[in-house]
Formats: sequence, structure tokens, C-alpha cells
Amino acid sequence: MGYRRLVVPGRFQPPHEGHLHTIKHALSLADEVIIVIGSAQDSFSLKNPLTAGERYVLLEKLLRSRLGEEYCERIKIVPVADIAMNKVWVQYLKMLLPPFDGVVSGNQLVLMLFEDMGLAAIRPQLFNRAECSGTVIREKILKSDPSWVDCVPEEIRKDLEEMGFEERLRRLMIDG
Repeated sequence: MGYRRLVVPGRFQPPHEGHLHTIKHALSLADEVIIVIGSAQDSFSLKNPLTAGERYVLLEKLLRSRLGEEYCERIKIVPVADIAMNKVWVQYLKMLLPPFDGVVSGNQLVLMLFEDMGLAAIRPQLFNRAECSGTVIREKILKSDPSWVDCVPEEIRKDLEEMGFEERLRRLMIDG
């Protein structure tokens, strides 16, 4: 492992197999991984239907199931509210998080911002991005396409159902 600590940011709306793939990649590179639940202040919107707390619970359950209890030693999950200034976002993270060496992300803006700060910016091989992204999953739900479940880990599907995830999205679409 070449890095002490790497950041894996995402909105996790909902957590999906692509997120898990990225987190596993970060774990293969670093002693510790900080998962940043972004847009923590936003919920009950079409783009961010789940609360930060709901996303935290889903991620924790998924990671415990897939990676085992020992992940607790190497992963921290931190909800972080957005700021409206991309240029200073990494500085904002530096203020909120323990020291980190860089980021693992498929988002070009995120990679550029970390590079600009002289930090590692690692782009993992993306996992079936055309099908497994939060945007695609939410769009499929709104189109009543049942294939959305193919990208959402089985371990958290029941939890999403209990949270009323599909119904919440559909109701938000009425006013959206």
C-alpha cells in the first residue's frame, strides 16, 4: 500500500456496485480510506432523495457485509455538506477530515481539484458506468424499469424498500 489515507467522495444516491468497486480499489492502495458522503445537507430531492443518515447506514451495512468487520479499522465514513466554491473544496475537506494523500474518483472535476492541490488523483477503472450510476438507477426507477436492482447490492435492497426509496422518488417527480 502506497498511501496512508485516501478519500473516496460520492453522493451514494443510492450506494451501488460501482461505489463498492471504487472503495475496494482505494483499500488496495491505502492504509485507510475516508468515504465522504457528499451533499449531506440535501435530501428528499430528485438528485438526492436519501438523507445523509440513510446513506451512512446503507454504506455501513454494505461494507460490513462485503468486506467484513475488519473494514472498521481502515474505513471512516464522513457526511460532508456542499460548499458552492469548487476551487476551495479540497481545502474545505482538509479542514474537516484527518490528513489525506489524495482521492480515488471517477469524477473528472474531483480529480482536477485534487491535482490542483498537489495531491494524488486516482481514477479507478469504472464499473459498468453506463448501467451502474446513481443517475441511471434513479432514472430507471422513474421509468418503472425493474433492472435498476441489478446494480444495487442485494444486501441493501430491502433497506431501500423499507425507506420507501422508489415511492419517494416517484412522489418527488410529481412536483419535480
